[in-house]
Amino acid sequence: MKKLQLKTKMSTITLILVLTISTILVALPAATAQEPNLTKQTYAFIGAIPNPVGVNQEVLLHLGITDMLGSETDGWNDLTVSVVKPDGNTETLGPFTSDATGGTGTVFVPNMVGTYELQSHFPEQTYTWTSFPLFIPEFFLKTVLYKASDSDVLELVVQEDPLPNYPATPLPNEYWTRPIDAQHRDWYKIGGNWLSSPDNLYAPYNEYASETAHILWTKPLTTGGLAGGITGQHAMEDGDAYEGKFQDSIILNGVLYYKLYGNEIFGNPLNDALGVVAVDLRTGEELWTKEGVIFSFGQTFYWDSWNYHGVFDYLWEVQGDTWTAYDPFTGDDIWSISNVPAGTRYTGPNGEFYIVVTDLENGWMALWNQMKSNLQWAERDFFDPTWAPGSWARNVNNRVTNATLCYEWNVTIPLDLPGSVNWVLEDRVIGSNSTGYWGPNVGDRPITMWGISTAPGHEGELLFKETWQPPLGDLGIGIGNADRMAASVEDGVFTMAAKETGQIWGFDIETGKKIWDTTEPLPYLSQYEIQTHIVEGTLFVNTVMAGVVKAYDVQTGNELWTYEATDHYNEINWGNWPLDTLFITDGKIYLGHQVHSPIDPKPRGAPFISLDVETGEEVFRVDGLFRQTSWGGPAIIGDSIIATMDTYDQRIYAIGKGPSATTVTASPKVSIHGSSVLIEGTVTDVSPGTEDTALQLRFPNGVPAVSDESMSDWMLYVYKQFSMPATTGVPVTLEAVDPNYNYQTLGTATTDVYGNYAFTFEPEVPGQYMIIATFYGSNSYYGSTTTTYLTVDPAPTPATPIEPEQPEPTTPEPTTPEPTEPEPTTPEPTEPEPTEAPFITTETAIIAAIATACVIGVAAFWALRKRK
Repeated sequence: MKKLQLKTKMSTITLILVLTISTILVALPAATAQEPNLTKQTYAFIGAIPNPVGVNQEVLLHLGITDMLGSETDGWNDLTVSVVKPDGNTETLGPFTSDATGGTGTVFVPNMVGTYELQSHFPEQTYTWTSFPLFIPEFFLKTVLYKASDSDVLELVVQEDPLPNYPATPLPNEYWTRPIDAQHRDWYKIGGNWLSSPDNLYAPYNEYASETAHILWTKPLTTGGLAGGITGQHAMEDGDAYEGKFQDSIILNGVLYYKLYGNEIFGNPLNDALGVVAVDLRTGEELWTKEGVIFSFGQTFYWDSWNYHGVFDYLWEVQGDTWTAYDPFTGDDIWSISNVPAGTRYTGPNGEFYIVVTDLENGWMALWNQMKSNLQWAERDFFDPTWAPGSWARNVNNRVTNATLCYEWNVTIPLDLPGSVNWVLEDRVIGSNSTGYWGPNVGDRPITMWGISTAPGHEGELLFKETWQPPLGDLGIGIGNADRMAASVEDGVFTMAAKETGQIWGFDIETGKKIWDTTEPLPYLSQYEIQTHIVEGTLFVNTVMAGVVKAYDVQTGNELWTYEATDHYNEINWGNWPLDTLFITDGKIYLGHQVHSPIDPKPRGAPFISLDVETGEEVFRVDGLFRQTSWGGPAIIGDSIIATMDTYDQRIYAIGKGPSATTVTASPKVSIHGSSVLIEGTVTDVSPGTEDTALQLRFPNGVPAVSDESMSDWMLYVYKQFSMPATTGVPVTLEAVDPNYNYQTLGTATTDVYGNYAFTFEPEVPGQYMIIATFYGSNSYYGSTTTTYLTVDPAPTPATPIEPEQPEPTTPEPTTPEPTEPEPTTPEPTEPEPTEAPFITTETAIIAAIATACVIGVAAFWALRKRK
């Protein structure tokens, strides 16, 4: 598939500056030039934006004359611009043709510093006014000679330093929603739609495609799951086979549209699935329900004219040869097209629809163009029909367009082209007489392949007609079988495969000649079905019932890798799990288990798998979470979110990267310097599905966030009530801004199975701290950050010790003893025992007087700096 190449410089802007200046003239084609009746002086002009400009930067030149013309299809011819470079060399730009306003534009890139001199030149020419000129009525039905003129010389200053470009909005690194502001131009990479099954199942513009089984929300589609009671181990019917329930689902601008009542395959389209539900892809919120309709595909296409520029979106209901367009926002019908031809529909470069109609028997081919629908505006109004291409919605709304009036071309083609059309590609049709199966007079016969151009200017030309003799044997070689065909104009290859031998052949898309074949056969079970897809140089081959996927270099046929969907518990009867290719996007191929007519009880543990397209290694695999369906509609993707029905419980699941919430607290909130502080918090999954009543009852404190490695088993536990698994949590980075505005990383904590984390640290200085807790996100969650505050008081200042006064030693005076008493002895002088003195420190306590008014500003700065 071709990649969309979006230009980001000036050349992406329409070169004609005056596209917004809509001509208001009632237009008729100008008459053939005649002898002039009148003569008019002209005034040439030239402008340059930007001026000055940096060397080698683009400059938009606006040139022309001040006279307009009568019809939007007319223009002045042979305008030129002379350029004198700073070094004296000259060059001439053009010739150019103006639009009906008299002006046009071109891009000029100066390659040297200095002053350029630019001058535009208008050559003399005549114009006949067959429509009424509103500004100069005298010109009506006159031929006017417009004289030659030259503009003033414009000096373009080119400097060494480049001018800044408008800064692009980077892709989001946090949870994002629709609508996407139109100024975020680069976000087109993540804003993909699923309008119908794309060519080769390649679904670009999903650069954030899920790399884990993380569930955003789930919603019942119908009664499902184990029936219980008398039915024993049997489950509710799931729509396989022939009674699908999720077919033709659409994702458009962030909204999922699916059928309300399921669908009886091959049934009466007027009686089955008469109802559509629109839900927000991110939240599962029901937006509207409409009875009595079914949608076959969606559309977004860019309308670009002199009056109007914008993308129109539709949901299309097809009943027979009548298409009816509905407004995706309201579900109201808008307009319809009758007599739409039978043929092969494909999408043009701007999203418009084309249908190739081929009649090989009578030798003709035609191209139907949806965009010609607005040309029938003249049927309801008296205005001139050449005005119609200037507008779209006003010309089709509330109308029934006759499709027979919308053909782009009808050409003859060779009468000797055998077989039928196999592919309608962007610039060619390829066909063959291969039937894709063996039958009488089919085996061993040569296969003739042919190509017819549909490119503008080469419509109907024979590109090649090549006959190839396949290997002998009664083989069902399948260019004509949808399971065994793949083609890519970009890669220049189309393929065939034989189910009996498991061999694949590659052919040059320009010549039809064989360029390679595989030497090692596919597993024998590939006889039942082979799915082949070519994306960006790789041929992916899914053997379906064999449960084996292989990748080949599409240019050489060399095998790149092999993957087997092993059944670890022998639940399936064929060794590996049979697989269906779902889509290829963002460097990954997604596969899921399904079979045509599943037995019941259903085999347990059906896998849903994402593989790296380069290596074949598992990006993730989850067993038993999203069982696919053969007839009910496979998983689809848009806005990088997968939407799928699960046939184990008949619910719709949205799978993708979801939002998280981080909390943090500190205790104590006020501590003493020198003591520790405990930081605690949680990281939880706050995806919309966690708001379901059942989950809130089971997880009253929120659903814990877990690691990517634990996600598959965790989702089975959370959403399907499997046993609680052993899990690992997510890392939380803890940082602080101290009272001196110093930033420091404290460390990392990991949440437990309940989503809680804890971390202890000792603040270094007194004052107010801001604590920042950040979960930087993973493949399953966008990150989240929060803060808390704590205060550290200085430690108490020790009291200064007071030394007690020591008493003076005294000697008692002698006394005269009584005659009858013995002579007293003189006592030794003693010191009283001192009281206990307090401990005396040798350091002075320092109290930091820090202003805290600026802490909040610093906190915000660090939170933003660290946030992902």
